[in-house]
Amino acid sequence: MSRDDFFWPEAPALRQESHFGDRTLSAFADHPGDLDAMLATAAAANPDGDAVICGSVRVSHARLRAIADQVAALLAAEGMSRGDRVGLLVGNRWEFVAALVGAVRAGIVVVPLSTRASAPELAYILDDCGAALTICEAELADRLPEGARQLAIGAGPNATGDARDPFAEILATAPQALETAAPSVPLAEEDLAVILYTSGTTGNPKGAMLTHLNIVHSCLVYRHCMRLTAADRTIVAVPASHVTGLIANVFALLGVGGAVVMMTRFEADAFLALATAERMTFTMMVPAMYNLCLLRADFTRHDLSHWRVGSFGGAPMPVATIERVSQLLPNLDLVQAYGATETTSPATIMPAGGQIARPASVGAPVPGADIRIMDSEGHEVPRGQSGEIWIGGPMVVPGYWNLPEKTAESFVDGAWRSGDVGRLDDAGYLFIHDRLKDMINRGGYKVFSAEVENVLAFHPGVAEVAVVPYPDPVLGEKVQAFVHRRDTDIDETVLAAFCRERLADYKVPDRFVFTTDPLPRNANGKLMKAPLREQARTDAAKNL
Repeated sequence: MSRDDFFWPEAPALRQESHFGDRTLSAFADHPGDLDAMLATAAAANPDGDAVICGSVRVSHARLRAIADQVAALLAAEGMSRGDRVGLLVGNRWEFVAALVGAVRAGIVVVPLSTRASAPELAYILDDCGAALTICEAELADRLPEGARQLAIGAGPNATGDARDPFAEILATAPQALETAAPSVPLAEEDLAVILYTSGTTGNPKGAMLTHLNIVHSCLVYRHCMRLTAADRTIVAVPASHVTGLIANVFALLGVGGAVVMMTRFEADAFLALATAERMTFTMMVPAMYNLCLLRADFTRHDLSHWRVGSFGGAPMPVATIERVSQLLPNLDLVQAYGATETTSPATIMPAGGQIARPASVGAPVPGADIRIMDSEGHEVPRGQSGEIWIGGPMVVPGYWNLPEKTAESFVDGAWRSGDVGRLDDAGYLFIHDRLKDMINRGGYKVFSAEVENVLAFHPGVAEVAVVPYPDPVLGEKVQAFVHRRDTDIDETVLAAFCRERLADYKVPDRFVFTTDPLPRNANGKLMKAPLREQARTDAAKNL
């Protein structure tokens, strides 16, 4: 029995294929040749089912196909053709989905943009990718570079200089019947579909090139590993412009004929109410969102009985949170997924029912994934030993846009070097210890911040925690914990004793800093450690 058969017995067969020049990889033997073909097949099977829901707007799969045709025609009228890039500065609205599927149908490469990005950030990305046009919300248009061609959603100037809202017109006029006409342009599985710019901690962001093959394979992984069908309904609570929202929620659900419910802004109360009203069955969120939901006093009064898969990624979920969710929602299968923009979302997924047994694991390699643990010399280490995680497979992008040197550094022997430190256990489950850059060297002893954070998060008085190093003249680095506490009675003595019972002495934080405010997070809900590291360094310098 192969590894894939062991972890994913219901997944279809794989076959060896050659892609992206010199890569040999395992892909699903039977897969759509492109994204539009995948979406067309799903729509034909469930034409009258909900495809996109956003406030009062409800669009069926049949109507979404018709809207896609009209958006493709609109982009062609603006002079765009196959391979051109279109910026998409739109939040979690139905128009985001419409623009996305319309551009895909026309063979135009979509460049999703964060609505929280600054004007200089947007200017860099649009210039780097060479976007010929940007679809944007009217209220965000002033962030675009001067002279940038735009199509505005809502009141505001468009590329033609008028104030029409072409998407409102398309919604009003798109027919209800399913369009069966073939795409106007031929598409190939190695064609670019999306360029997603990664949010690096230093320097300019890098544009990961997601091909039709990458996205189709990831959608099939979600379908088979999380058992998605046309009956499933997701709430897009994370930004749709991020790989998690784009792949795990939008494309994955549309690809099975399911429903995508757009939530313009995450608020725990509104999310729970919407989940009840729309009979949500599946979602992918960050752990912090689950914690915020659990803090609502009326959590148990919401009807969440339809919610069968609660997936999460972006950060480890504290064991305490896993246990609490499992108690309150015994029919919910909590499923951790691990991946990155460069892997088109999931590289590992926890098999059904495995999260309780292995709460510290990020799951098993998905079908087709080749995960290796490598030492600093680029040699694979034995099972159980730690090293850098390298990921290969059909979900791994061919490289970065316009960055051949960075591509050569990060993609080696067909695999992406993740920069994460981890290990594979004897059964083949992956455990993440830390980012290479987040590993703390305390006098020669390695301290993985994620391990310490997981222990502290288990304390009932801790709402959230971040562990970072601070410089020490003797040991080189020491361990500092930033703690957002829900119980003001806990102090450094209490938490240090709690850690000593569960960790080696050198892993116990040397310093605790308490805050009444939530820890800083980016637009995707991920913890931002850079400002905390800087604060720790500054505080250490003052104390010297």
